[in-house]
Amino acid sequence: MTKRSQIIIALAITFSFAACGGKEEHKKTEAPPAAKVYKTMQLQMRQISSNVQLPGVMQPFEFVQIFPKVNGFVKTVTVDRGSVVKKGQVLLTLEAPEIEQQVAAAKLKYTQAEAVYVTSKDRYHRLLETSKTPGTIAAYDLDAAASKMHGDSATAQGEYSNYKAQETIKSYLTVTAPFDGVITERNVHPGALAGPGAQEAKPMLVLQQQSKLRLAVNIPEQYSAQVNDGDEVHFKVNALPGQDFHGKVSRSSESLSNSYRAEAIEIDVLNPNNIFKAGMYAEVTLPTSGNANAYVVPKSAIVTTTERKYIIVNQEGAAHLVNVAQGNEHADSTEVFGSLHAGEAIVTNGSYQVKEGDKL
Repeated sequence: MTKRSQIIIALAITFSFAACGGKEEHKKTEAPPAAKVYKTMQLQMRQISSNVQLPGVMQPFEFVQIFPKVNGFVKTVTVDRGSVVKKGQVLLTLEAPEIEQQVAAAKLKYTQAEAVYVTSKDRYHRLLETSKTPGTIAAYDLDAAASKMHGDSATAQGEYSNYKAQETIKSYLTVTAPFDGVITERNVHPGALAGPGAQEAKPMLVLQQQSKLRLAVNIPEQYSAQVNDGDEVHFKVNALPGQDFHGKVSRSSESLSNSYRAEAIEIDVLNPNNIFKAGMYAEVTLPTSGNANAYVVPKSAIVTTTERKYIIVNQEGAAHLVNVAQGNEHADSTEVFGSLHAGEAIVTNGSYQVKEGDKL
């Protein structure tokens, strides 16, 4: 080994000892981790008034599926999908010869009964006039004539009612619009057989009123008591980005559905220019008044695990875990409900590492 190699090896050994010594010295001087400092605040009862955003859907204000009331063949259809119609406008007509024959027969019977009644009425009045001369008409004959007149009158009235009923049935052959709207579905054509007997038959026509719509929203149970009829709301329609609309709560169901535990409300939306269409989705912003009996804490005070939500109460330096339910939220604050009392000191930076009875 040369003298130069010996010098290099000596220097490497020197640096190795120096490095080891430096690490050892660093380990000795490293400070222990500081204990976490828990901040506290006093509980106060107040309300959080904020807004909640919920999805909604546009629905026609009036909606009807038009089925035939009587059996018949489709004769004419004057409208199609997309047709704008007015109340009372003829939509389609049916033909049923047997119904027309029934109307004619009922009219004939009524005419006959009316003629019999007129004859018996005239005879009774003649006998009544003659009976004013004593001894000319027997009282029995006069009573018999009066009874026949009343009987014929009742028969004529019954035949008239039957005739009008048959005319009403005949009127069912002409189908008219029950309100102003738009035809959104058509399922029949001339020559098709239509009737009320088929349980699974599609409607002949579907009519929707779209000049005025219902914006339906389901409010979760926790907010249902905070939204009232007449409250101002704002909404955005997904199909019309960049536009804001407003309205008022028009009505509510005043009950919660069993399946969704939500209350249905409706906002009437005028649609004179047909901007909106039934079925459009909207994002609705509703004002919430807050809960009068709620405590307000920072969101960081709530500890959430897979089993529960709780906050940590400082009871004379010891941790006491109290289960809570959340209410309205706004910015960094949230309402909580539970076995709490005003003035209690709670930890605002809670942690799941804190256990019941730990020193704070």
